[in-house]
Amino acid sequence: PYFKDKGLTLSELTPKHIQDYYLYSLNVEKVSANTVIHRHANIRKALQYAMKTDIILSNPADKVDLPKIEEYKPKFYTSDEVKTLLNEVIGTKLEIPVMIDCFYGFRRSEVIGLKWSAIDFEKDTITINHTITQSNGKLIIRDKTKTKSSKRTLPLEPIVKSFLLELKEKQENNKKLCGNSYNQDYLEYICVDDGGNIIRPDYVTCLLYTSDAA
Repeated sequence: PYFKDKGLTLSELTPKHIQDYYLYSLNVEKVSANTVIHRHANIRKALQYAMKTDIILSNPADKVDLPKIEEYKPKFYTSDEVKTLLNEVIGTKLEIPVMIDCFYGFRRSEVIGLKWSAIDFEKDTITINHTITQSNGKLIIRDKTKTKSSKRTLPLEPIVKSFLLELKEKQENNKKLCGNSYNQDYLEYICVDDGGNIIRPDYVTCLLYTSDAA
């Protein structure tokens, strides 16, 4: 979109045009240096193909300075902060994903994509092999994880096991109480509300962000 109104042809594209775009991304769009580097990889690859097919003589992306990769410094909740968080979400739609994530730190897509089939109550394991993301308001359901290494099996913590067993019973009761009005589309999933509706990824992010800001 940035280049849409520039009226440039490929042969007119210069390193400065690309450099200005990266500065715009950092200073106006406020994206991270890592995001700019990912964008650069796509731009360079496209221009490399243009050069290979003799559309341009050289690749202007090769002459652009990239921002330094930002060192990730994780922040962790203390045990008291975790207790406070859990107390805040009890009884809300956030209780399920937050409870699970306090013990496992799953990606948002992973916790929302958890199915009951991923829980082995006999072997006490929890397996990540499904994800749910969101794009332009639409849910994207995948029977795979972001990377091969993301697919993993972890021990089921006793407190999480108890929580899930109670949740499973509660959801079964909700199905009986709601009858035909209960959403049948997400029966396999753990993170659903009392009406069987999936807890959408953007709902989790927006509500937690708003609560944190407040």
